[in-house]
Amino acid sequence: MEGQKILVTGGSRGIGRATVANLAEQGATVAFTYKSNAEAAEELLAELGEKASRVFAIQADSKDFTQACQTVEKARELLGGLDGLVINAGMNRDKMLFTMSEQDWDEIMETNLKGTFNYARAVIYGFIKQQAGRIVCISSVSGLIGVPGQVNYSATKAGQIGFVRTLAKEVARFGITVNAVAPGFIATEMWDRIPEKERTRFLQEIPVHRPGSPQEVADAISFLLSPKAAYITGSTLVIDGGLSA
Repeated sequence: MEGQKILVTGGSRGIGRATVANLAEQGATVAFTYKSNAEAAEELLAELGEKASRVFAIQADSKDFTQACQTVEKARELLGGLDGLVINAGMNRDKMLFTMSEQDWDEIMETNLKGTFNYARAVIYGFIKQQAGRIVCISSVSGLIGVPGQVNYSATKAGQIGFVRTLAKEVARFGITVNAVAPGFIATEMWDRIPEKERTRFLQEIPVHRPGSPQEVADAISFLLSPKAAYITGSTLVIDGGLSA
């Protein structure tokens, strides 16, 4: 990844944070967005030490298309161009459908699915013009197998996979690859919020009997952004310890 210029949305926590650190470690220049937690963004920059000179934090809300376009332009200016995009910003609001409000549905749709459109649309013309580009969308195993209590979240994650498959076919002739990563249960804040009883049950269902680490997902993302993945597009790489097998 030496010399590559990458934008990561939702890069201050969890998988996004691990991805930013991983890319910086491999020599990439990185811009990442955060919605509101400036402290988390500053902590990440501090942890990166000397590598932080190649990493830039940008506050932005993925639901806002105009802001997404402005963020992409700012990233291009800060990085001196743009070679890849990691669409990671997302959220969950888990409830059974019969207790789910319209707001619960709409907010997840706007953040996870419209946010995917916003940033992919914002970068795609530039990638077409330069005849190169990598897009990696962070979906979820929830979009493949369905998880009770996640009707809204699962719908957006399945939607991202369909988005990736279709966009990959639209832009392959321009030298652009578009792929998804579908993590299972990963040891992030989302995992920590699951009640202990439920975590125990999930661990029994995962064949490897442990959650994945953010670093394991970040390694896969870096691979899909790299020249080694030039012949992979329209694919979904599942990282779930065998849960969906």
